[in-house]
Amino acid sequence: MGATPFINEIWKNKKSDIMSFLLQIRAWEYRHLPSIYRIKKPSRPEKAKRLGYKKKSGFIIYRVKVRRGGRKKSARKGVTYGKPKNQGINEIKFARNKKSIAEEKAGKLCGNLRVLNSYWINQDSIYKYFEVILVDPFNKTIKNDWKVKWICFPAHKHRELRGITSSGRKSRGLRKKGHRATKSRPSRRAAWKKNNILSLRRYR
Repeated sequence: MGATPFINEIWKNKKSDIMSFLLQIRAWEYRHLPSIYRIKKPSRPEKAKRLGYKKKSGFIIYRVKVRRGGRKKSARKGVTYGKPKNQGINEIKFARNKKSIAEEKAGKLCGNLRVLNSYWINQDSIYKYFEVILVDPFNKTIKNDWKVKWICFPAHKHRELRGITSSGRKSRGLRKKGHRATKSRPSRRAAWKKNNILSLRRYR
């Protein structure tokens, strides 16, 4: 038996003395690095492997930090004319999750690379840190690997911007099946259009 099951158990128990100390030191290190930073190898090799990462040319890892919490809407002159709660100033939340934002940041910086997946590695009071797995679709090693070459097709350009990655599908409500996701497939907009537009035979 390899080391992977033991590493998984350590990562599951994040409040243990070893992990809490290690995460604290790593968070201090990550805070002083740029917001999008390329690394040589994944911090969580067992997690990266489960999400499709392979130790071969064509696979690239980027570490991305995303600011935590919601945002405030800017009010003119800083005056809300009442309670901020009633004016829609506070509690403004982005529709997608932080992991999806991290994938978008990495995808925009590396335009020619395709985002495969991402995973959480750390967080502190201000930032959440993710590692994004990217694939070079023009690499011969990737094109010859039948398990990964699907990502080289043009249909998978900027998957992260179209909600096709795992975290993007989660924010679209596509993790559920059956009657719980009837108005989510193929997309909310398509379901709304189908239910609200009257299509008559004569005007086709």
